[in-house]
Amino acid sequence: MASKHILVVDDEIGIRELLRDILQDEGYQVELADNAAVARAIRLHARPDVVLLDIWMPDCDGISLLKEWANGGLLTMPVVMMSGHGTIDTAVEATRIGAFDFLEKPIALQKLLKTVATALKHSEQLPKSEMSLANLGKSPIVLALKERLDKIAASANDSPSPVLLIGPKGCGAELCARFLQNANTPWLQLTEFSELVNTPLDVLEQVRDGVVYVAEVAELNKAEQKGLLLLVTKADKYNARVVCGTSQNLPKLQAEGLFDHNLLQILSAVSLRVPALEEHKEDIPDLAIAIANLQFELADISYREFDIAALNGLRNASWPGDIAQLDAVIRNLIQTSLSEKITLDDVNRVLHQFDDAWQADVGSQTTESQSTTDAHTGMDTNFNQPLREARDDFERLYFAYHIKNVSGNMSKLAEIAGLERTHLYRKLKQLDIKIKG
Repeated sequence: MASKHILVVDDEIGIRELLRDILQDEGYQVELADNAAVARAIRLHARPDVVLLDIWMPDCDGISLLKEWANGGLLTMPVVMMSGHGTIDTAVEATRIGAFDFLEKPIALQKLLKTVATALKHSEQLPKSEMSLANLGKSPIVLALKERLDKIAASANDSPSPVLLIGPKGCGAELCARFLQNANTPWLQLTEFSELVNTPLDVLEQVRDGVVYVAEVAELNKAEQKGLLLLVTKADKYNARVVCGTSQNLPKLQAEGLFDHNLLQILSAVSLRVPALEEHKEDIPDLAIAIANLQFELADISYREFDIAALNGLRNASWPGDIAQLDAVIRNLIQTSLSEKITLDDVNRVLHQFDDAWQADVGSQTTESQSTTDAHTGMDTNFNQPLREARDDFERLYFAYHIKNVSGNMSKLAEIAGLERTHLYRKLKQLDIKIKG
């Protein structure tokens, strides 16, 4: 079995080296950091099994670093605080933030070894890092979203109200829903919608005091919507919160008779719009690094940095698939890039890997009807055919041109064409233009 990894953070060289020697004699792998900046960099590259963290350091005190890790979703290992002149108030504050234990200097040998051994046992039970709301960004629009979620979470003392999260698919709505879950309480993402019809109260029993999340409420049929309505109205008896997400215009669906009026009224009482990634692109570099660091930790892959040009390339790219698409691109880059750093060439390679296939596909759909080229437009047109067929040919060329320019972004294509998304998909199907998934 590999030896456990312990990070010692202390600005006093004598204490650092003494702790290293003691712990190495016990068979542990020990890494040293003489300040918070070094410790921060080490944590970004790896997850220690235990951290011994001094409170008083010149560049950044240990409590501030502990809080930074907690807010960034990186406090997924036991942290034992150390201090030569600590107070009860300091120890309480550290514990409140998430510290595992507190050691007073000078540290007795047996006390040190016992605390480290206990912390290591605890470490084995902890989950590794996962994406959290803290990773979503620090732009004004995201900070405002966090403030509103804080306000909703704080109002849950009496009875947790249902929440509707509105935003494009892949925008991070689940991160918002998980933010509303209290620590050590149940979480259920509902995927078997038949449970809403057959056993809605059993669902609530599973998430008593916790959260049940429905990612796309517009996908429910009428019977499932009725079941969800019952679940929402009974949730307070189980002290459970129901959080629903949607990328659809629910009032429009309700007006068309496709969504339950009463359910919409209840869900609309507390609703928030989750911004699309395009609305806070300044967060993309930090978000990309957070996603990459998570992969390095979970998949046990050697750490590699993004160069500045690569991060700028990600920031300036179009993200029709939102954060979910960014996540997929980062995973791809980590697995397929060959150099020590991930470069702009790597980013462009992954972002545009489907371009040639798309171009060939569109070309194959239009080749059969082409016979004459207009010198001004460059479009191939067969004038020896009925008007309707010629119009269809033109529309195929029109959509092929714009699909290429918007890189397959259906929202942008609908806006350019002046069509509702539903009408756009119907038109493309009619013209036998296949959408690449």
